[in-house]
Amino acid sequence: MKILITGAAGFIGSHTAERLKSLNHDVFGIDNFSSYYSEDLKRLNEQSLLEKGISVLDKNLNDMNLKNALPKDIEYIFHFAAQPGISSTSTFMDYLENNILASRSILDYAENLPYLKLFVNIGTSSVYGLEATFSEDKEPKPASFYGVTKLAAEQLALQKSREQKFKSCSLRLYSVIGPRERPEKMFTKLIDLGLKGEPFPLFEGSDKHLRSFTYVGDIVDGIVSVIGKEAVLNGEIINLGTDKEYTTQEGIEAVEASLGKSIKLNIIPKRPGDQLRTRANIDKARKLLDYRPTTSLMEAVEEQVLWYKENFL
Repeated sequence: MKILITGAAGFIGSHTAERLKSLNHDVFGIDNFSSYYSEDLKRLNEQSLLEKGISVLDKNLNDMNLKNALPKDIEYIFHFAAQPGISSTSTFMDYLENNILASRSILDYAENLPYLKLFVNIGTSSVYGLEATFSEDKEPKPASFYGVTKLAAEQLALQKSREQKFKSCSLRLYSVIGPRERPEKMFTKLIDLGLKGEPFPLFEGSDKHLRSFTYVGDIVDGIVSVIGKEAVLNGEIINLGTDKEYTTQEGIEAVEASLGKSIKLNIIPKRPGDQLRTRANIDKARKLLDYRPTTSLMEAVEEQVLWYKENFL
């Protein structure tokens, strides 16, 4: 299969690209190397992709010449590119441009692909709202600009299925962790500050928040399993993550155990829109994708610590 991955130099996109390449697919990536976080990290991911024969086009999805820059014989698209997470430094216009308008642009490109079998939108559990413990038929109640615009992007993708333009589906991911996690995310920051002996900024009360911390390899298992199932998945939304729950405090303790040292905490004011609880309901994923995440929190953390030490010490 010839596969296009948007956001290919990012955390989960790069892992997915490598896995698909290992399965003997022809993989092509695109990424705008946004300054949202360190370009050096994305370039490190890109180098890993290049070493495996995966090229990454440096281009914004909103570029007027996008259609002319991308291949015309793509069979699958995995759309990861987005303005990520909940951040006080990101404006609504950032989310609008990078989550909604960029998604519309890649969908317009997809509509003209003669061999396209499936468009896979990479969604998020944030669309459910402050608690994300539900099945896919639960009414979304996003509580952040990120969740609102990712829901809009998801619906734009599924609209193509309803219009019978092409087959599409959306995968809602839960609290992904592991090697290449973004530097502002919890585990990478915990590892970095823990090794430096500096305090970790913890949002007030968030130590009790519950999360489905899911190893990136388990997430990728679910993502790549859609290949060949386009008839079954057309128009579907599927949760991907572990159905096990951990508190933020348990996550901190796992990093401390892996590093062999305690991490100081600096309690800061609560963050608006932050989810209180996520636990992936994966009954549908089990049924349609035979999805079985197996990696424990401690195993995932140890892999991430190893990656960090190999690349940043």
